[in-house]
Amino acid sequence: MTALAINQFFVLYMWFALTALLLLLLLIGRFYQNFSGEHTFFRLLLFPIIFFGIASVRYTSVDQLAGDTVADLLFGVAGGLLIVLCLRLYWVMIVRRKDDIG
Repeated sequence: MTALAINQFFVLYMWFALTALLLLLLLIGRFYQNFSGEHTFFRLLLFPIIFFGIASVRYTSVDQLAGDTVADLLFGVAGGLLIVLCLRLYWVMIVRRKDDIG
């Protein structure tokens, strides 16, 4: 088994673990939106899952360990979108809630 094959295995394995965590975050956002009435944009969390998946498949299909521009851009877009959505969910659930209570 070569280093490239091990890398391809772990890239795909990482995507499944990341998808499980993002789906958990999606369910938390949906739960909070249903019971509080605040709009959390939880459906937009599907886009980082899709972008991470496309980038992972692209990295496993090309025969190199790193340096694929398209996959790197997809990882960057997915990560940036995930940061924005996580901060939005944090702001709605914690910061705005704290301001309403106190």
